[in-house]
Amino acid sequence: MWLSAAGGRFFACAAVICLVGVSHPALSQSLDEALAAAYKNNPTLNSQRAATRVTDEYVPIALAGYRPQIFGTAYYGTQWSESKVGSSTLSSQNVSGTTHSTTWPYGVGVTISQTIYDGLKTANSVRSAESQVRGQRELLRNTEQLVLLDAATAYMNVLQNSALLELQKQNLQALREELRAARDRFSVGEITRTDVAQAEASVATAQSELALAESNLNTSNAVFFQVIGLRPTKLTPGRPIDGLLPKTLPLAVETGLGKHPAIKSAQFAVDAGLSNVKVAEAALSPTLTLNGQASSDYNSQTYVQRTTSAAATLNLNVPIYQGGAEFANIRQSKETLGQLRIEVDVNREQVRANVVQYWGALQASKAAIESAQASVAANEIALRGVREEWRVGQRTTLDVLNAQTALFNARASLVTAQRDRVVASYAVLSATGDLNATRLGLKIATYNPKVHYEQVRDAWVGVRTPGGD
Repeated sequence: MWLSAAGGRFFACAAVICLVGVSHPALSQSLDEALAAAYKNNPTLNSQRAATRVTDEYVPIALAGYRPQIFGTAYYGTQWSESKVGSSTLSSQNVSGTTHSTTWPYGVGVTISQTIYDGLKTANSVRSAESQVRGQRELLRNTEQLVLLDAATAYMNVLQNSALLELQKQNLQALREELRAARDRFSVGEITRTDVAQAEASVATAQSELALAESNLNTSNAVFFQVIGLRPTKLTPGRPIDGLLPKTLPLAVETGLGKHPAIKSAQFAVDAGLSNVKVAEAALSPTLTLNGQASSDYNSQTYVQRTTSAAATLNLNVPIYQGGAEFANIRQSKETLGQLRIEVDVNREQVRANVVQYWGALQASKAAIESAQASVAANEIALRGVREEWRVGQRTTLDVLNAQTALFNARASLVTAQRDRVVASYAVLSATGDLNATRLGLKIATYNPKVHYEQVRDAWVGVRTPGGD
């Protein structure tokens, strides 16, 4: 009636097989494949790629300040006029006192304006736009890290909750065996009704925990689909990526401070802010523009068939006072620059804290696995001993139930520690700024934001995007 020691070990192994790295030929969906699918399908990552393409357009917008502006004009209309001549004039010239005329004037013209000097506003606008593009690329890289970490976490959560569900089923089966044995012994008077009630309570609790485990698995399946874009089916074991991590904590901190995209994005934001200050200051500078205009007017006056004119002017505009808004804009941009510089320090400290936190979690998970493995082995021996002692009357039913629960908890702790071990390794790589598709060696074409930038940077005309929209 009791589960054998070999059977208990089999159940424990079966429950955690997907987390300890034992492969199975029937399984087909690997962690790398899930990460590649998330890299391709995740809507958050694709949205950030679109935002990067939007930011690319800031550069040609800024470059437009170097280019001429050309406008064409045309008009067509009707014009009626009346002239009345005085009486003295009528007597000498013998003409009618009132004359009428109707004309239909029309014309065409072209105006060209070229800025020669604008206080370096355009040059600094271009520098600001280019810094924004570089900063947005770092934000994209950071989003890629977060998505890949979320995908790895979602993958391991499905494995963990699947294993915990299997353990719950095994635990419920074992407790039902305990209950059946308790009822048999109660029927022959070896134990009391209290022992049976304790076994029944344990079974009821295990049934409730089984329902919770099923709910947790359903939740993790839903998150898996949300992040990765696929249904979790036949997941293969997940393994840590210690080989990609820095060897020591100080080296990990140094790597994170030097490479993390959140820090680099903040630094590019400072560069853009400095250029924006200079753009605001350009409002106090004189501007010099060259304007050209040519036009042809037809029937604009009676008896005048055509009038053609052309002009070229060099215009100097010197601001004296513009209401004070320009000074407020300068002060505002300087304060914004100060804020952006502080944000760099904020991101540095956040990266440092994350590296230390996840490094500690990684080391703790390693120790937790060793402890849980020892606990499982010890609790298996203890459960067998308590059962034998119970059979000869030296232990109570409650002692057996507690031993069974302790073994289940040890196995569940081992499953959780193995999951934490894998997730923590990915978290450390993300904290150092190195979690990306290339570093992981994912078999998927990587997105290169420079391609779109080069396609649009020097485009003078055109409304179609490089994607064809």
